[in-house]
Amino acid sequence: MFCHAAPRPRNAEATRAAILNASLERFTRESYDDVGMRDIAKDVGVDAALVSRYFGSKEDLFASVLDSCSSGSELMDGPRSEFGRRVAHAVIFEPKKEGKLKGLLIMLRSVGSAKAMEIVQRTGTERFFGPFADWVGGEDAMVRARLAAATIMGMAVSREITGGFGLDPEECKRLEARMGRILQEIIDG
Repeated sequence: MFCHAAPRPRNAEATRAAILNASLERFTRESYDDVGMRDIAKDVGVDAALVSRYFGSKEDLFASVLDSCSSGSELMDGPRSEFGRRVAHAVIFEPKKEGKLKGLLIMLRSVGSAKAMEIVQRTGTERFFGPFADWVGGEDAMVRARLAAATIMGMAVSREITGGFGLDPEECKRLEARMGRILQEIIDG
């Protein structure tokens, strides 16, 4: 006896979303160089040509995956005078957001690939560093934006690696206060 699976209904938008989601998962778990278009197609149950039809090259697909991740624009939400406190609180105390972590993992896994790093750097500048530097404004805006972002990313990675910094609640409050002051000083110049 043969078991017959119903054919997948044709829905271009759903198929494109499934390909993008499968790509996100692949690039989160594997390096850029280890991910193949056929692997992604297999994950979705489509022909590899369809992946190319929707996204073009592997580079284009990777850029689309990066574009689907959080851009970090929420850092600029809220009063500028509260930036340091607000961001430090989020990094130290708020539950991690899976989308942000996936974007960070993709970037970290891309370090070994010249092609992937070129795309990460280009999209990072277009989607985050440029707008963030504009928001920071003033003298050395890009320098201050890069320094603030590095501090935030470093603390976020540290939190993930240590499972919450390995500090008691009072130490976390002091860490939040110090980080908030440092970030605010960076932003204020």
